[in-house]
Amino acid sequence: MTILNKSYQPVLSAGSLVGDKVMNVNGDDLGKIEELMFDVDTGRIEYAVLSFGGFLGLGDKYFAIPWSAMEVNLEEKCMVLNIPKERLKNAKGFDKDNWPNMADHTWAAELRNQYGL
Repeated sequence: MTILNKSYQPVLSAGSLVGDKVMNVNGDDLGKIEELMFDVDTGRIEYAVLSFGGFLGLGDKYFAIPWSAMEVNLEEKCMVLNIPKERLKNAKGFDKDNWPNMADHTWAAELRNQYGL
């Protein structure tokens, strides 16, 4: 995770990021942050859960994005994910009522591979 602002606060509340929009470097809207998932052993954020693709909150597909793939843009108050919109549309996601087991190491490895990490 990178912060795109030279004068930033090194500590942010998770609540201040939930609900923020997610854009790519081309300025395409990729959705919004629904949740932040943290590792209870390390205390570090592992994933941002992004909702994308629905209309007025209906039909959204959810995606777990490795935190290391995200950048925070404090000036624009948004998150930046450097992937094309079409790639996200075709990515493996999940339904908001059927979340994957994010502690599963096989699932985590596949996810990191999906985002080139």
